[in-house]
Amino acid sequence: MTGRTTSDLSVGEMAARAGVAVSTLHYYEAEGLIQGWRTAANHRRYDRRELRRVAIIRIAQTLGIPLAEVREVLDRLPRDRPVRAADWAQASAAWAARLDERIELMQRLRGTLDYCVGCGCLSLENCPLYNPDDKLGRNGPGARRWTGSAKERADAP
Repeated sequence: MTGRTTSDLSVGEMAARAGVAVSTLHYYEAEGLIQGWRTAANHRRYDRRELRRVAIIRIAQTLGIPLAEVREVLDRLPRDRPVRAADWAQASAAWAARLDERIELMQRLRGTLDYCVGCGCLSLENCPLYNPDDKLGRNGPGARRWTGSAKERADAP
């Protein structure tokens, strides 16, 4: 595509409108998250519709969703027309369960985090209340009570 149209933006305009650094746009493009093109004068241009993709990327990053998963969702969205609500609902459905899991985890953390420092021992291996005899250690390393599967949590002391 060459020549300015009413729907394309320079890299600087795109960065300003999206609220990100120019280098961020270059990174997103290198990762295949957004698309741009070069004019005959070798100027980088972006279709204005890419702003929505950048917004989706930024929101997903805020939620802790890895860029590989963001790319999978963005790949389901049309490039030849504006994204409609139905397109987004279908593409983002994969995130719903993941976000529900994160919400549940955060609620559990909020309700139990103070117990970890309440007694002062700060021992994940020997805590007599939450991990007697290090039973959780049999399930592997890490904070199993909080992040493990529902079965692992049910089997824990």
